[in-house]
Amino acid sequence: MPLPSLRFTAIAVSTAYCAVFALTLPCHAADATSAAKAATAAVSATIPAADFFNNPDFSAALLSPSGRYLAAKRIAENGREQLAVVDLINATATSVAGFKDTDIGRVAWISDERLLFDTDDKQIGAGGRRYGPGLYAVNRDGQGFRQLAQHSNPFIRNGDDERMLPWHTFMLNADGAQDSEQVYVANVNINAPGDYDHVTLLKLNTRTSRYTTVDGPGDTRDWLLDAKGEPRIAITYEGDQQVLHYLDPKDGKWRKVSSSNIFKGGQGAFKPLAFGSDGKLYVSSSTSKGTEAVHVMDLESGVIRPQPLVSLEGFDFRGKLIFGHGQLLGVRFLADGEGTQWFDAALQAAQQDIDAKLPRTVNIVTPPTRATTPYLLVEAYSDRQPRTYFIYDREKKTLSLAGKSYPNIKSSQMGTIDLKYYSARDGLRIPAWLTTPTTPSGAASNLPMVVLVHGGPYMRGGAWGWNPERQFLASRGYAVLEPEFRGSAGFGYPHFQAGWKQWGLKMQDDIADGVKWAVAQGIADPKRICIAGASYGGYATLMGLVNDPGLFQCGVNWVGVTDINLMLSGHWRFTSDFSPLWKKYGMPDLIGDPVKDAEQFKATSPLQQAARITQPLLLAYGGADLRVPIIHGTKFRDAVQATNKQVEWVEYAEEGHGWALPKNRIDFWTRVEKFLDKNIGAGKAVATSTPAASPQPAQAPSAP
Repeated sequence: MPLPSLRFTAIAVSTAYCAVFALTLPCHAADATSAAKAATAAVSATIPAADFFNNPDFSAALLSPSGRYLAAKRIAENGREQLAVVDLINATATSVAGFKDTDIGRVAWISDERLLFDTDDKQIGAGGRRYGPGLYAVNRDGQGFRQLAQHSNPFIRNGDDERMLPWHTFMLNADGAQDSEQVYVANVNINAPGDYDHVTLLKLNTRTSRYTTVDGPGDTRDWLLDAKGEPRIAITYEGDQQVLHYLDPKDGKWRKVSSSNIFKGGQGAFKPLAFGSDGKLYVSSSTSKGTEAVHVMDLESGVIRPQPLVSLEGFDFRGKLIFGHGQLLGVRFLADGEGTQWFDAALQAAQQDIDAKLPRTVNIVTPPTRATTPYLLVEAYSDRQPRTYFIYDREKKTLSLAGKSYPNIKSSQMGTIDLKYYSARDGLRIPAWLTTPTTPSGAASNLPMVVLVHGGPYMRGGAWGWNPERQFLASRGYAVLEPEFRGSAGFGYPHFQAGWKQWGLKMQDDIADGVKWAVAQGIADPKRICIAGASYGGYATLMGLVNDPGLFQCGVNWVGVTDINLMLSGHWRFTSDFSPLWKKYGMPDLIGDPVKDAEQFKATSPLQQAARITQPLLLAYGGADLRVPIIHGTKFRDAVQATNKQVEWVEYAEEGHGWALPKNRIDFWTRVEKFLDKNIGAGKAVATSTPAASPQPAQAPSAP
């Protein structure tokens, strides 16, 4: 179903807050005149790769608990991400934190007056990083700055550094109470990369650095805070089981409630989501249809109530519960795209008004947790438009532009994305994301195509929305197919389980069957198809060239696994950083046993089958990769080059498992562009003044 309108609607959008933030690039309102000019302007030059792969100009926008203040990260003059806060009532902005030699990382409000954050150096690769991200707190006006946890290079000396927490202290994935200067943080006991055995919870005063330790039920792996921001759930591991413990307020003691398999999932498996103010524990758990939905768990018996609160047709629940003043206001979910099911009538009315004002985008509305102001945060996006941030005033019913993540991207030049389904050779229904480039004539056919295979592989690959990789390829004239092959998570348990022990086998067939479908539909030119992917996607790229040489004219593999055994054995420098638990309880069932399945591993090893690959191949690896150590790349490169002279190799010595640095992302994708142009050349994409309709994302959930 198309979006309601393809025309830009003139709306009252103020640029006040965007101007206050004083971004290095100008902000523009989504008015009818400028939008029409952008839509009708033909593309006379290729869009630079940097416009897709630089760090976002504006990101991580967060309303304070009252809603009066907006915090966000922006690019400073020195190229580093800094933290700024806007007073939405007075329209004044303050740069509250920033460094010369690192970037602001995660950010959270701990009260209306104070913020907590860590750092993330986006100008240094994984190989150059040492220790942790640090931990810092600052007032909304930039005063009261304090370093709370050690970093390799402490930025602020408090005079009492002995109180500073160790480098392995991290922020929790929780809002907390947001009503004081104290916050809960996690002290993680790390044994080795990818291996930790417990997480100690600390209650930390962000002004004095004093803290107390929370007593748990044992070697706790994870914690969940209740509606008051206090620890209420602790997760421990026993063999292959995660055990949920509840801190009962009646006697102040921890007790076991329930358990489920850590890696396999299935009926009875659960993931704690949140506590309601009434003491209800909301969990994500499988339904009788095999998809995960939001349920309530009885904390006395550990029984999950069978009737779901929210379920999504054809999708596992992924998302969060939205609370305000202790009440459950709605549920944020991911179906094909993001959406919200509001239980609060006033917020539902606000959503409808915002959607009417921004009819061409999905509009994610977030209220403050303790609202005393009329402001809501709006994140607007589509398949063609990167995230743009607005402030909505519920009293005046106006939108004010706060910032754009990628201001140089013009939606009129982007491709369209749709979720398709095709049948695998054994009848299994396979979802796939199809991106088609913008062309002068609208609908396109017989296109050169890149099959982009996601990593994991036991995770969801994509979603409806703007993505730099798929849109970069589309801007160069390529159709992009991203199959959610069997084993991919997010589409129900049967789909996930069907991929167990199917590396190089039925999982690979699903990808090949997607190519045949695209050719049969007239989308792809059968003589101009390339397969590409990272990590598991890199493995699937190589196996695609081995298994289906008639389908793929070339391949691009970055940081890809080249032999399953290399993930399990070898010198410590060359063994993947998978946790011992995953190797013991997850890999034997999901990937295979190196002894029992030795022959299968050999038959499905790109390294062992390297001589069968004759197509042009681009290989790229990170010298500091711990997940797929570079020995995967070098051993395979040497093996394939013995019989194939069309192999290009690039190593980013400082990078880990993927490209963290913009300069390397830009360099890599520029190489990919040249490689594709040489082997399946697409020519240049040209924008049309009448772009095709984008599909409607985010199917509405069912709510009893």
